Amino acid sequence: MRATQRKKQAEPLTLQGAVWLTVGRDNLAGRDRIGLLHAIAEQGSITQAAKAVGMSYKAAWDAVDTMNNLAGEALVARTTGGRGGGSTLLTARGARLVERFAQLDAAHQRFVKLLSEESTDLQSDFTILRTLNMKTSARNQFNGTVTAVRAGAVNDEVELTLPGGARIVAVVTRDSTESLGLRINIAAFALIKASSILVATEMEGVRVSARNQLSGMVSTVTPGAVNSEVVIDMDGGGTIAAIVTQASAKHLGLATGLRATALFKASSVILGVMA
Repeated sequence: MRATQRKKQAEPLTLQGAVWLTVGRDNLAGRDRIGLLHAIAEQGSITQAAKAVGMSYKAAWDAVDTMNNLAGEALVARTTGGRGGGSTLLTARGARLVERFAQLDAAHQRFVKLLSEESTDLQSDFTILRTLNMKTSARNQFNGTVTAVRAGAVNDEVELTLPGGARIVAVVTRDSTESLGLRINIAAFALIKASSILVATEMEGVRVSARNQLSGMVSTVTPGAVNSEVVIDMDGGGTIAAIVTQASAKHLGLATGLRATALFKASSVILGVMA
């Protein structure tokens, strides 16, 4: 057996994947085209943008024309006149597409990493799909790894670290710790009802008793008859949803793009493991 063959056999299995946005059966955009849009936004010139991403001018314009046609409205627009002879820039929809793709791609990469860590170990059972297919009434469901277990006289404090690095702390009974087999480095999931989560803004310098504080950017606010559902894109990835009253949402000025923090008690977290 040649050395190169032995080296390949010794290398670990990994899972790879890429995100593409499609319209029907046509590809709208992937990393390359989104990279071109990002470069156009930075350079203000399709010529310079094409050079920045290593693409010919014709290929860049062909890609822009394809995206503009498939998107249903222009993602890139040209302005004429002025001292510089005009420029190329992203429309509001184009800028939003670049921003949203970055969020999707980051979430996809975390998901692929999670799948890769689980699926490429051929000696163990493939349990992650069972976790992903699990259905519960809890609005918030997080998969992670137990990174700390602090024993108490009656209750234990268990820390769960999510793929993006965020940490959730739960308080469970000693019996629950033992029956679930909660220990460091095992996979577990956390369930939190949206109604158990408080939302706060302007948290700098504020101290609260809630053990869990997950900060991020408000992505959606969906009003109802009495309450509103607020979804926060957490720093490091993932989302968390909360139910707040309409009055609270108005008082806090909750709107897309606002920095906010989701607060919830450790006792509001339900932990579980896959058998």
